[in-house]
Amino acid sequence: MANAAPQPSAGGSPTRQTRRALRAGLTQLQMRALKVVGYAIFVYLLLRLLPTLKQALHNLEHVRWEWIVGATVLEILSESGYVQAWRGIVDPESLLAADGRGTRTATHAAWAQLGGGLVIPGGSLASIGVGAWILRHFGMPAKTIAERQFNLSFLNTAIDALALLVFGVGVGIAGGHSPALTWLPAGVATAGVGAALLIARHGAKRAPALENKHPKLAASIASLSTAVEATDQVLFHHRSRRSLLGSLAYLGFDALVLWSAFLALHANPLPGFAVVVMAYIIGALGGSIPLPAGIGAVGGIAGMLIVYGVGRNAAIAAVLLYEAVGLIVPLIGGGVAYLFLRREFGPMKPAKDSAGPRRAGARS
Repeated sequence: MANAAPQPSAGGSPTRQTRRALRAGLTQLQMRALKVVGYAIFVYLLLRLLPTLKQALHNLEHVRWEWIVGATVLEILSESGYVQAWRGIVDPESLLAADGRGTRTATHAAWAQLGGGLVIPGGSLASIGVGAWILRHFGMPAKTIAERQFNLSFLNTAIDALALLVFGVGVGIAGGHSPALTWLPAGVATAGVGAALLIARHGAKRAPALENKHPKLAASIASLSTAVEATDQVLFHHRSRRSLLGSLAYLGFDALVLWSAFLALHANPLPGFAVVVMAYIIGALGGSIPLPAGIGAVGGIAGMLIVYGVGRNAAIAAVLLYEAVGLIVPLIGGGVAYLFLRREFGPMKPAKDSAGPRRAGARS
């Protein structure tokens, strides 16, 4: 009828839609601005390090193959630790092995997540995204994926924080470095762990109150809270020794790869293992810059090693050697694992959140 009142659109009033569009556009602009800043920082560091890069590459020419083999073995042990932690947290019920898929399916999924996370810029978030994509192809509910992937991420972060605390206090007591490089990182790590536990406890109580007005925010808070609480159970209540030992191996053997790189280069003086671990953990934060293959972490780790007093040439050469090994192993392992996974979930259609894991090849 001509006099009928206009019906409101499903998305709300035009004003509200405009505000949502503006907020979405602002978010995109902020993300792009962060990327620009990240690239600018990377280019600046690269230009600063170029004069010594040629010498660092020259140092790599004298590395003996025995050290390369040893570093590769250490990296395989590190990535295997991640796989064990992944299996203990993401698939503790061995659901991916159900319906005749085989016990190695979870191992293949973990390796594929490792390799895929290196290809896509974004650091640990890219790895989580790849893992979520894989698990959705097996029909795992989105809520379960979010909780378990965040749990795994928090566990690895908590292990890093505890390592900073232990080695920071140890190096601080031994002396020889500024408190800003020893006691401060230890204090920040302690505060971070405490804050995460506090947020988890209050978040679990706060989420239900937000569910009516902000369901997505409430779901995110609930998932984060559940993940942090699960990490607390693993670390301090021995819920999953497999995951804890795997996460420790993931950090420890990876740090040994970096430290052994200095041995391979015959660095003199040889930096202490504790200093290498601290520079490795703090510098790896550069991997959060959205650059492919963890390039941001390369500049971050090399820069922190130099701050801790390691020679510039030795630091850059060691990090380049470490990064080469750290790229080749998961990329090859992840690529091979993905080929096996394609046979399992290729025909599957994404399952609804309410559905459990389904057999590969099942039709909806």
